[in-house]
Amino acid sequence: MAPMSDAGSAAKIRLFVEHPLGAGQTVPLSREQAHYLFGVMRLTVGDFVLLFDGLNGEWRARVADAGKRAGALVCEARTRPLQVPPDLWLCFAPIKKARTDFIVEKAAEMGAARICPVQTDFTNAERIRRDRLQAHAVEAAEQCGGTYVPEVSELQRLGAVLDTWPEGRRLMFCDEALAGEGRALGDAPRGPWAILIGPEGGFSEAERARLRALPFAHPVSLGPRVLRADTAAVAALTVWQQALGDWA
Repeated sequence: MAPMSDAGSAAKIRLFVEHPLGAGQTVPLSREQAHYLFGVMRLTVGDFVLLFDGLNGEWRARVADAGKRAGALVCEARTRPLQVPPDLWLCFAPIKKARTDFIVEKAAEMGAARICPVQTDFTNAERIRRDRLQAHAVEAAEQCGGTYVPEVSELQRLGAVLDTWPEGRRLMFCDEALAGEGRALGDAPRGPWAILIGPEGGFSEAERARLRALPFAHPVSLGPRVLRADTAAVAALTVWQQALGDWA
């Protein structure tokens, strides 16, 4: 990658846009984006912003039009290529609002390709705001230099997810009942995977029995201690990335 110019080096703000990026491409801003750039961050015409769209990498863009309710940027040069994460889903049972937000943010930072909230027998949350969680994933990518934003899916029953499980995708089933047994991924193969984290109350016996019977499920322990759900999500992502992901 070519070194960034002085103007590119001065661009400190990163923004995700739902608009294709390319050399010379004009990118219109929404009212909220214009308010953030020109009202909050006080950018003016000629200043630079780093943009990414989740498909075409990161681009240095110049402010061409700055208004209170609208504006436009023009792409000048690509500064980073698209970095696609491994084919890994994070499936988790939603918990308290702030801790669910934390799980989504860390999954986006740590390289999950898709984030799938699931409702288990002991899940406390009966609904989620998918749009709000998606916004948290976008914000995490903006702040951490990511060029890809994982999709957050709608909340689904765990049973329904397992009924339609895609062929060829393995499941790292984080079973709190195995705490202290030391069972890890071992020599598990690479390829499409998913991680499943249970709710604060753990999996029900019926869920655990079904999961253990699935040929594509790999029950694992996350160490000798039972972890909170949000801690378990980070620990599981770390274990998988270190063994089978792009950290290895």
